[in-house]
Amino acid sequence: MTLEAFFVSTGVVALGEIGDKTQLLALLLAARFRKPLPIIAGILVATLLNHAAASALGAWLTRVIDPAWMRWVLGASFLAVAAWMLLPDEAGETEGAGSGRLGVFGITVVAFFLAEMGDKTQIATIMLAAKYNALVTVTAGTTLGMMIANVPAVLLGDKAVRFVPLHWVHRIAAAVFAVLGVLILAGVGHVA
Repeated sequence: MTLEAFFVSTGVVALGEIGDKTQLLALLLAARFRKPLPIIAGILVATLLNHAAASALGAWLTRVIDPAWMRWVLGASFLAVAAWMLLPDEAGETEGAGSGRLGVFGITVVAFFLAEMGDKTQIATIMLAAKYNALVTVTAGTTLGMMIANVPAVLLGDKAVRFVPLHWVHRIAAAVFAVLGVLILAGVGHVA
């Protein structure tokens, strides 16, 4: 189950992140500062901090919510995120990240950490950690998924998201979440 948690977490977040506001933030930071290494390092640090906290919350929920109820909560949550995935984020939400005294790395850490608060991928991280009860594995998987989606955005700019039409990426991610939600509600998915 640990490998399953890692691969599902990686795939779901990598797909869910394409076209998300944090990927748009990566594009904006790359265009503004043209310093990919501190931006990539900032994304990694912010994601590790944010997703570790989200995974801890998900693992805690499995200890305080009865497993019978958890199945319904998780199933409904996955279906809700599937619907949410069909609503694309807009670049305007991330504009206004100033240069300040933090430097490119510091700006990226703060901006990404805050942009992830309540974001689809943070909610997905909470749900995946609750589903698999694997804090470290889910954090590693979701962080890798964020890096898979955002590093090309930093390195290649807007060309990285032109290979597949964005609406198809959102639909595929929504389908993955919907399938997970239905499997959980049907009692097929593992709920710790």
